[in-house]
Amino acid sequence: MKAAVLKIAGGPESIIIEERPVPTPAEGWVLIKVKAFGLNRSELMTRKGLSPNVRFPRVLGIECVGEVENDPSGEFKPGQKVAAFMGGMGRDFDGSYAEYTVLPKSLLNPFESNLSWEQLGAMPEMFQTVYGSLHLALKIHRGETILIRGGTSSIGMLATQLTKNNGLTVIATTRNPEKKDLLLNNGADHVVIDDGYIAQKIKAIIPEGVNKVLELIGTSTLKDSLDCAAPGGIVCMTGILSEQWSFQEFTPMEYIPATVSLTIYNSGQIRVDQQSFQQFINEAEAGRVKLSIGRVFDLEDIVDAHSLMDNNAANGKIVVLT
Repeated sequence: MKAAVLKIAGGPESIIIEERPVPTPAEGWVLIKVKAFGLNRSELMTRKGLSPNVRFPRVLGIECVGEVENDPSGEFKPGQKVAAFMGGMGRDFDGSYAEYTVLPKSLLNPFESNLSWEQLGAMPEMFQTVYGSLHLALKIHRGETILIRGGTSSIGMLATQLTKNNGLTVIATTRNPEKKDLLLNNGADHVVIDDGYIAQKIKAIIPEGVNKVLELIGTSTLKDSLDCAAPGGIVCMTGILSEQWSFQEFTPMEYIPATVSLTIYNSGQIRVDQQSFQQFINEAEAGRVKLSIGRVFDLEDIVDAHSLMDNNAANGKIVVLT
């Protein structure tokens, strides 16, 4: 089989296509024929050597969709469609950047769909991250206001659609004024051009501040995002588009406004249930959700795909077909 292997930490060119034997599943593991997978910023961080405890060489990839090839236990049937995401994929053990991969049975999420592999490949981690952030962390409710900081990312684009479908007023941000119409056409009620300090711009739109904030940029803008929240509001840090994991100094009494709650969503810790994932697929099939797919690549072009992710130029989810 073909596999894209990261030999050493570095740039996109550090990922090498090589031939490997098809792996054999151990007890409790399942051999999956990978059909498609999406790229994620966390894989970029791992590629650069910024993910602790990852050993090289490593096949990256924290998500995939495909078909069961071999389940020694017989629980999953050959040809059954499954999605998998997180749980150590591409970090603790080899992930989805390959034609076949072996995964723990606990990570598999069976589903039914007539959508293309290209569309399905964009879904698993994007859906889980958005659904978990909005419903489990932010606990959104109809009639609330929400700021989506990092609105042109694939997560931001989907979060805008789902919050609008749930009856919220959405403010989305972009650093590029030319992308304002993109966000408005995606359903945002207001667009704010982000220069790193937008709290006053938000208060000019909603003087009391927003009820909820989905922070996708990371620690570099988190303090300002906290200042955008209304008293009693919730801020959820989900993304690290800035590629900055931590603060040099963090003083909670200065950072967090009184009565504002700060939380995170990490799909590696809390997983979304199978029923919710299937419902999302059904909504996409019915046209109630439009997937924001930026570019589609073949596995052999994984270096070009990572280069595009490096440049933040995809304007949507990058999907790779095997």
